[in-house]
Amino acid sequence: MHWLSILGIGLAANLDNLGIGFSFGARSTKIPFSSNLLIAILSIISAYASIAFGHLVANYIPPAFANWIGGSMIILVGLWGIKTNMKEISTIGPVETSSELANLLKNPNKVDRNGDNIISWTESWTLGVALALNCIASGFSAGITGVSALGTTLSIGMFSLLTVALGVHVGNQIAQTWFGRYSNAIGGLILICIGIYEIVV
Repeated sequence: MHWLSILGIGLAANLDNLGIGFSFGARSTKIPFSSNLLIAILSIISAYASIAFGHLVANYIPPAFANWIGGSMIILVGLWGIKTNMKEISTIGPVETSSELANLLKNPNKVDRNGDNIISWTESWTLGVALALNCIASGFSAGITGVSALGTTLSIGMFSLLTVALGVHVGNQIAQTWFGRYSNAIGGLILICIGIYEIVV
């Protein structure tokens, strides 16, 4: 079991959650445990399905080649995350996106439909789906390399709970710092390191 990869993927897959938590915390918006748990469960389901599919594909690929393919895909996902983060930071003014889920990630305050500064269990569904989609590419790539589906999904679920809660708690202090601005890029760097590790080891 590649436990370093398992922990790294769990963290990297949830740095978006940390950024979302920062944004909510900066607006003094609360995410109750039940809502946070639902977000984590949706991420677990998405990750497990994508990792299991990656395992299925790996059955038809020689093990050494599977590690190379999976590691390379993880690196590409990391590079894409860094590129996206840099583009968002360099863009001046609001960015229009065609995807409603993408808009929710960029404007998480839209999730709080009734404006009570509390993300209810029902309001967290759309946000949970949007964040769960981030687990698909990295989960599939990790599945090809043969990491444990159970261990990785539990890691993703655990870090989902922690990052959202931490983000909300310290949002006022950290949302505008370099860490808050570059959270996606940091996640991308972690994925690149994991990809290289999977190829080499």
